[in-house]
Amino acid sequence: MQIKLSEHFTFAKLLRFTAPSILMMIFTSIYSIVDGLFVSNYVGATPFAAVNIVFPFMMILAAVGFMFSTGGSALIAKTLGEKNLFMANQIFSMLVYACIIFGVVVSIIALLLIEPVLTAFGVEGELMVQSLIYARILLPFIPVFMLQFMFQSFMITAERPKLGMFITVSAGVTNIALDALFIAYFQWGVAGAAWATVIGEIVGGIFPLLYFTCPNGSPLRLVKTKFYGGALVKSCTNGLSEFLGQISFSLVNILYNYQLLRIAGEVGVVAFGVISYVNFIFLAVFIGYSIGSNPIVSYHYGADDRKELKSLFRKNVMFIGVSGVILTIAAELSARMLARIFVGFDDTLLNLTTYGFRIYAISFLLAGFNIYASAFFTALNNGIISAIISVVRTLVCECGCVMILPIFFGLNGIWSSIIVAEVIALMVSITLILKFRSRYGYL
Repeated sequence: MQIKLSEHFTFAKLLRFTAPSILMMIFTSIYSIVDGLFVSNYVGATPFAAVNIVFPFMMILAAVGFMFSTGGSALIAKTLGEKNLFMANQIFSMLVYACIIFGVVVSIIALLLIEPVLTAFGVEGELMVQSLIYARILLPFIPVFMLQFMFQSFMITAERPKLGMFITVSAGVTNIALDALFIAYFQWGVAGAAWATVIGEIVGGIFPLLYFTCPNGSPLRLVKTKFYGGALVKSCTNGLSEFLGQISFSLVNILYNYQLLRIAGEVGVVAFGVISYVNFIFLAVFIGYSIGSNPIVSYHYGADDRKELKSLFRKNVMFIGVSGVILTIAAELSARMLARIFVGFDDTLLNLTTYGFRIYAISFLLAGFNIYASAFFTALNNGIISAIISVVRTLVCECGCVMILPIFFGLNGIWSSIIVAEVIALMVSITLILKFRSRYGYL
């Protein structure tokens, strides 16, 4: 039976509704790392480093898609809670069209600037050659990349989380299969990885576009619309934390690569690339749960149902806490096995990656609370507070730690930067949750 946003959510029903989103994000994280997995094992360390250097730039460019999806979903779900289906579809359609237009503009600019940007970050020689091959195939398809991330959230708001999961899985399977074909069989190197990613993105971005264009049983459909400046600004404000968070996350990764190139050389970049990939799999549980539960929070906020908001908040915090403990234990026990999948061909790399990840993984105890706190304020249509948590967590704390801690602790300072950043961010999150409890009534 289809679960509606308007229902009362028991813990079991909440898990049933959010499970597709969690699985969707886990699968997204897995197929996002497949390029690196195939490249590292079939092409070599330098091409693998090139993929890890380029991908953070790609995520920065796709950040607008995150902003429109999370901020727009919060506004659309709130509007549905206010029983205004017409305006919900108007806003939904406008955001999709705006994302496509913006994506085209970004693609053109990025193609012109990618080489000088990479040069400015110290990329040269064969690493530059491989990076440009990978980037110049991916960049023209930024609009589809943005749409893929947009529809992951919009499918949940449309009360179709299982369909969203199916589309994501289909995109992932396409990417994985083509990676095997293009890289392992045809031996196209990083070009094969790029084309496999692009075709997977087309599946994940275009199929939902077609679904919402045609008549469907969901509350949302693409319609003829007009420009709603206020709704666009509100969506951008709501999604500001995800926008800044994604940019901050990508900048932090770039900064990690810069510091590691300086301190440990190319092997450090490769080791952190593996840690980043594996980290995304574990954090996908928190991100997926937040994405899945946010439309429910937004709907009941729009309906002014404070009793349900309190119930949802308690259940969500409980889930995040238990998940954090389980994921941390799992990460510590599986660190070497996961590292071996990527760099088992080199004992030095394997040992460095395993050691770094075991330090890094301690952050999972706290990361979920900060991720959820930021997402929760987005769901309440308070993008400013959400953005403060997100920016403090990544851009301020983690960037600062990555720059300062290595001065005193060397390579260990880099691996432990995330732990210190999460501790500081958690204090900020708790302070803001307590400060705004009376306004929204979730405590």
